[in-house]
Amino acid sequence: MKSVILTNEQGESLGKSEIIEAHTEGGKLHKAFSVFIFSPDMSKILIQRRASVKMLFPGYWANTCCSHPKEKFPIEIEGADRLKEECGFRTGLSVADSFVYKADDPDGKGTEYEYDTVLIGTVEESTQMHPDPAEIMEMKWIELDELKKDMEERPETYAPWFHLALPIALDAR
Repeated sequence: MKSVILTNEQGESLGKSEIIEAHTEGGKLHKAFSVFIFSPDMSKILIQRRASVKMLFPGYWANTCCSHPKEKFPIEIEGADRLKEECGFRTGLSVADSFVYKADDPDGKGTEYEYDTVLIGTVEESTQMHPDPAEIMEMKWIELDELKKDMEERPETYAPWFHLALPIALDAR
């Protein structure tokens, strides 16, 4: 069984929980990370559309990749490893900041309740992508101005944490 690290709102580890248990019945606050990959000139961002088989927020647009740290390595390393697993490429990452959010899946399948650390990095747009179909339905580069406009016009098509984490990533770039 996969597990996640429970935490308080200050990010202090409080033990572990089975992943499904942490995402159901109102959720349990646990650690997560959200990776944001920008083009080297910082004018574009690589976003993904979550796979239709995802338990929570399937088909929603979100940041480049997300996961839960295991705390075996620094979070930047775990984020880079997950980026390789989920998207098929690796790059260096740095911590921008962390925040807490809670969001119920609109289909009633569960709750995201996370202490989310925002990680940022850059990669050339020509980098080969090999998205894992169990995680990602679609990936695309998008100009930041175009993304902001689309998020204002169609906010319901984007994952709730993406609305909160994007300003953090943009401030840190």
